[in-house]
Amino acid sequence: MTLWSFWSCFLLACIQLYPFHLKLGARAEITFPRLANRFYPLEVTSPKARVIRKSAEIQVSLKVSDRNEVFNRSETEGTAAARSTYEQGVKNETLIRNDTAVNYFNLKIPNKKCDNISIGVTEASKRTFSIREKRKRSVGVSYNENLDRSITGEAQSSVESVQGASNFRSEYRRTGEESRGSNARQSEPHLDTSTFALSGDSAHNQAMVHWSGQNSSVILILTKLYDFNLGAVTESSLWRSTDYGSTYTKLNDKVGSRTVLSYLYVCPTNKQKILMLSDPEVESAVLISSDEGASFAKYPINFNVLSLLFHPAQENWILAYSHDYKLYSSMNFGKEWQLVHENVMPGRFYWAVMGLDRESDVVHIETRIAKGRAQYVKCRAQRCTEGNRQYLFPGHVDTNSLVVQDEYVFTQVTKSGRASYFVSYMRESFRQMKLPKYCLPKDMHIISTDEKQVFAAVQEWNQNNTYSLYISDSPGVYFILSLENLRTSRGPAGNLLVDFYKVEGINGMYLANKIVDNLIKTFITYNKGQTWALLPAPTTDVSGNNLHCILPFCSLHLHLEMSENPYTSGPITSKKSVPGIIVATGNIGTELSSTNLGMFITSDAGNSWRQIFDEEYNIWFLDNGGALLAVLHATTPIRQIWISLDEGKKWDRHSFSLVPLYVDGVLMEPESDNHIITFFGHFSHRSEWQLIKIDYKGLFSRRCMDGDYQTWYLHNKGELCVMGEKQIYMKRRPGNRCMLAQDYSRIYSSEPCLCTAYDFECDYGWERQADGKCSPAFWFNPNGVAKSCSSSQSFLNSTGYRKVLSNNCKERGRNVYSPKRVACHPRAPQGLHLSTSHGELSATIGSNVTFMIHLDNGESPSTSIQLDFGDGIKITYSNLSRTENGIKHIYRTTGIYRVMASAENSLGSDSSTLFLHITSPVDRVYLSVPIVAVREKAANLTAVVWPSHTRTLTFFWWFENSSEPIITLEGSISHMFLREGKNKVTVQVASGGTVLEDSKVITVKEFFRSLLLSFSPALDEHNPDIPEWREDIGRVVRTALSQQVSGVSENQLMVSLYPGLPTTAELFILPDEQMSSEHKKRSEEALDTILDIYVTALNKGLVQFELKANIRIVVYMTQQTLAPLVDSNAIHSGSAMLMLISVVFVGIAAFFIYKFKRKIPWIHVETEDRHEKDPEVISTVGQNDAMSKVKLSEFPSQKELMEKELEGRSRGGFGRSMERIVTREFPNCTNV
Repeated sequence: MTLWSFWSCFLLACIQLYPFHLKLGARAEITFPRLANRFYPLEVTSPKARVIRKSAEIQVSLKVSDRNEVFNRSETEGTAAARSTYEQGVKNETLIRNDTAVNYFNLKIPNKKCDNISIGVTEASKRTFSIREKRKRSVGVSYNENLDRSITGEAQSSVESVQGASNFRSEYRRTGEESRGSNARQSEPHLDTSTFALSGDSAHNQAMVHWSGQNSSVILILTKLYDFNLGAVTESSLWRSTDYGSTYTKLNDKVGSRTVLSYLYVCPTNKQKILMLSDPEVESAVLISSDEGASFAKYPINFNVLSLLFHPAQENWILAYSHDYKLYSSMNFGKEWQLVHENVMPGRFYWAVMGLDRESDVVHIETRIAKGRAQYVKCRAQRCTEGNRQYLFPGHVDTNSLVVQDEYVFTQVTKSGRASYFVSYMRESFRQMKLPKYCLPKDMHIISTDEKQVFAAVQEWNQNNTYSLYISDSPGVYFILSLENLRTSRGPAGNLLVDFYKVEGINGMYLANKIVDNLIKTFITYNKGQTWALLPAPTTDVSGNNLHCILPFCSLHLHLEMSENPYTSGPITSKKSVPGIIVATGNIGTELSSTNLGMFITSDAGNSWRQIFDEEYNIWFLDNGGALLAVLHATTPIRQIWISLDEGKKWDRHSFSLVPLYVDGVLMEPESDNHIITFFGHFSHRSEWQLIKIDYKGLFSRRCMDGDYQTWYLHNKGELCVMGEKQIYMKRRPGNRCMLAQDYSRIYSSEPCLCTAYDFECDYGWERQADGKCSPAFWFNPNGVAKSCSSSQSFLNSTGYRKVLSNNCKERGRNVYSPKRVACHPRAPQGLHLSTSHGELSATIGSNVTFMIHLDNGESPSTSIQLDFGDGIKITYSNLSRTENGIKHIYRTTGIYRVMASAENSLGSDSSTLFLHITSPVDRVYLSVPIVAVREKAANLTAVVWPSHTRTLTFFWWFENSSEPIITLEGSISHMFLREGKNKVTVQVASGGTVLEDSKVITVKEFFRSLLLSFSPALDEHNPDIPEWREDIGRVVRTALSQQVSGVSENQLMVSLYPGLPTTAELFILPDEQMSSEHKKRSEEALDTILDIYVTALNKGLVQFELKANIRIVVYMTQQTLAPLVDSNAIHSGSAMLMLISVVFVGIAAFFIYKFKRKIPWIHVETEDRHEKDPEVISTVGQNDAMSKVKLSEFPSQKELMEKELEGRSRGGFGRSMERIVTREFPNCTNV
């Protein structure tokens, strides 16, 4: 007996000290997790694969079910050596990717739960490392809903199996003060365990696991031998358990002894239906079971399935995507298939959303038609012929841009290098998504569409490695800034990973990691991003020692990533069934760190935190959220787990195996009453797959009764009104060892609160100031918002605030934040806009051109609209509302058509014109003109094409109401304006099938004064260098200047900002229009007086304006322009003549300077004598004859202009290139 005991202990020691440990790695990503209809196999890879395979050959697919969450956990040591070994192993042996994952433009759908998980876990001999690398929560579609169905890894295994059942006694420990002061004795709980080995499959290096769920006792496991040299599955075994994993039966005879199975799928709406694929290298067939795998029937198919998409409601409807980009549909659960569409983009097909799409068999598809161009197609799955297809978006979209999620459909269109994003809400017409005017997004990703609101991560024009969080109104059109500088990174496939986490069970509660002064800090919001705050740190550590961490200098920071392995819990966990409890990995200090990590828990929705472990653990919710399971994150094998029944205050330690187990994963059925957990892994690298069933029902003595619950109040730092209501929740009393009922109510009561400022966010176009109030942004005119109503109606006018969506506060009496109802007043039509539905100014002959008419202000019902198509056909509508869907017209001949729209009512009229090229598409041109010109003096106009073209260009110049354009082959033209006032100039550039257009307005006067202006350096930091920004800043500066001189109207002032940095501008002072032309001299004297006042004010820094909160810009005078060169009097004094002679010499010198230094096109000049053979020009800001004269022939050629443009483009884009051409060489302006 003694000898037998000695050899038993010796054998056990050998097993534990065996040097060849498992190598474990997994890479996976959960995307689109809430659509419970995309299914991919669950794979676990076993330990002895010796053949290395590149990542391009390995695929991953996964699915998470609302009812069947599957987790995988490898316990590892936190040593640098282990990390290095793991990273190397992942790189060389466990590279996993998704072949269907294609990086599309920007829009990515949010994580939502699905029904299966499929993951590859690779093990290799003679190495020990863990799945320690974490992945951030992904908003990308690199691994989208149509993830690949395969997972391959490398491994082999040999087995020593242990079978049987045993009961193990448990230990428990308390954290903090409880560990020191509690003497309470309780009945010792126990776990019931049993172990089963999958005998005979030791050579199989992959496994796919499925638990049917819905309280079913059936578990299916598909093990496979994947030959990396052949790139195919050569052997497979199907195992089935009907007793929650206590025993398994091999089913190879039922599916066919020679059949090689490769993938397993489960219907989300009826988990008794199983669909399996045979390996296409052997035969292409599907095996179908309707009784949870008890029997199978085989059906041949003629294509290779890459991914499947199950219908969300109809259990027999399936979409299948093949390797040759074809989409098939089956309406009888895979028995028969029909082609739906070809050239379908990977992952860009969606079933109908129930309640939104009229027919339940509708399919939304993105089809590729050319490089970078696609179409959004909607059709029925079994009737998708050309005649039955609908093209809902007017025009082409970018490839890999279609996203159908909940009530929304997103897409993107890129033109002239700038992307525009479009959204359709509730299947209505597409509308362009509106962000703040100067956000200028470079990239956009959709994070969430929950609760009829869009959360988007947007990379603005001045951001490189960070994104900003924007939130929308219900239709997803108008976005406002919520949080700047979110921490982001890129995944292996280039998809965006954002540190943003939605807390389950609490409405409006989110966590985010923000970069502040190069430090990563964790913030929390309780009102959907209206306000954010740092997390308070625990008062004591895990040992009960006091911590001195004072906000805002020190706080708690959490890792918000998602685990690379869905069999693990990830660094942060919350659950809808246990609102208020969050468990996360993190650290205490000034910023988020990857070292000195511990586990933290909150039981009151983030108001206070406790440290529960000083190492990393994987933690799951058990018993419908009433218990917590913790498994150490270690590289060594384990045989013990920790369980807490009192929200992590006390932890009981339990043994679940006689022999330590290398854990490959943890499988459980959430939201069920069976209390079963399955650990799967290996005892050694040579062992077979070991499945340990753990029944933790023995932890509880009975079911919970009414007296076992207590209530707690949701609050935000003591404020009980959260999201507009007071909520009281129920939870189990700590220490009660009773089982929670699956359907017990978590919310005890809810009572709405009166609305306060905390319940409102700033409306679109408004920004929150330092005092907390919302005020209009500098670019937004709150009085210019379009309204459409009749004189007997009223409308709701924004006060600058909008209620946070899903906020349930109650409004009573007068509320200063809610929109105010304002009576409509009769108004003349103003701001009429005419465009085509595609936004293009060209069309092909015979195509249906749709014209869109928009009126900024006016009475829609009483305003008639007339549209002249320019080909002799006119059409009139009695009111504007009849044109909402556009006006269609077909042109039968080629040419350029002047299309004019006019709006008219009893109070006035307005018109808009566009010039339509029937045979040419549209591109882009920049027209440089002086904003002020002298009457009867020719001004130089220059058109710069971007990008440059090598072919001959034709320029069409339109002046005011001219019926025919002036056509030139050069990009410059000299034109004389004979009429004072505003003159509109339009240039169109045609090159083959490409047409470009730009328009400018020139103010023509007899005389004027001007000053050069400069600004505080802070303005340069906010200068995106685009024309719209310069126009808005010019308007703000003009308003600030007009306030310095009483009696001077804004109409007398014009401010023009020049392209480039530093930001400079020119102020033009125009004569009063009310003063008659006979008093010219008096008008000039008045302008001189105004000029002197402005010089004084600018020199004293009195002209200022507010750009943003706490950012004030001071306007300065750069230099004063010269005095008039010619006196208007007939008699000249001696001094005047001397000045004239001096200026002549200056002019001669200037001539030589310009002769050898090319004049740039933005220094506009005007002709003095139009009767000369070569027109001579002078500075546009002067008009006197004594100025030096420069011939038009001295202007740079078009080729030289293009070279300067390309040089500017290489330095920073179109706007920056103008800076190089405009330069700071601007000559002294001349008073006229």
